[in-house]
Amino acid sequence: MAMQPRSPGRDRPRTDAGRVAYCEDLPVVDNPRSASTAEARELTNSLIIRLRECEEGTAEYSYIRGTVIELNLSLVKYAARRYRNSHVPMDDIVQTGTIGLIKAIDRFDTTRGVAFTTFALPTITGEMRRLFRDTTWALHVPRRAQELRLAVAAGRDDLEQALGRAPTDAELAEHLDVSEDEVRAGAAAADARTADSLDAPTDGGDPDSSLQARLGRCDPRLAAVEDIEALRPLIALLPQRERRILALRFTGELTQAEIGRCLGISQMQVSRLLARTLQSLRTGLGEETP
Repeated sequence: MAMQPRSPGRDRPRTDAGRVAYCEDLPVVDNPRSASTAEARELTNSLIIRLRECEEGTAEYSYIRGTVIELNLSLVKYAARRYRNSHVPMDDIVQTGTIGLIKAIDRFDTTRGVAFTTFALPTITGEMRRLFRDTTWALHVPRRAQELRLAVAAGRDDLEQALGRAPTDAELAEHLDVSEDEVRAGAAAADARTADSLDAPTDGGDPDSSLQARLGRCDPRLAAVEDIEALRPLIALLPQRERRILALRFTGELTQAEIGRCLGISQMQVSRLLARTLQSLRTGLGEETP
């Protein structure tokens, strides 16, 4: 990385990225991303001190701030390495970490005597964790439940080693100083982390044993149950002969002629009585239906 002192007689020097160096007393940084760790640390401190003296929104402010960001992008990539095996694209993680870097630059207090990297790294990793917390859960889970999930998992590991067996909910609750309901809520929150496809096989890869095949379906016969329960009081109000005709026709499955012989009436009379009874029941159902 080439760093040259700013000469008062030079015209505005430009970096490789085409930015203009507006600071008369600061070095020109040709390629901030190629700076070594020591160079980046030294330049960052001096640039942030100068940044606090600049008016926000000016060209000088934008130049210094952008240079500090580029000097510390390696810190973002370093923090992102721990998530390289996650299912979130690395570009998204780095982009989110860069937002954390910018927040750290804006909040950093040079008077506290703390190195910028010491302050910035927790801010960067915090943004990355927020990305995973807010966007990678299959269901929206309150932050408290997510924290309980982590605490329950860690507490279970500690107690398993200490007890030599799986701890009970009561033991976990006492260990974590929470209620048993909170322990169960934390354990249940783990189920919302990911979602399985309904087409995914559940038994040995058998495609016929998918989760969807195990889900309940709407039984069309349930509507018949409702109709029967609605008809029961209406049938009870019918005369005895009409009730017997209904029983012989729909339970005994006799023909109208056979019903007529059982009751000693003609098939025509059975037909009329049956039609009148059914119409009466339909009317009764219509009156009771909202």
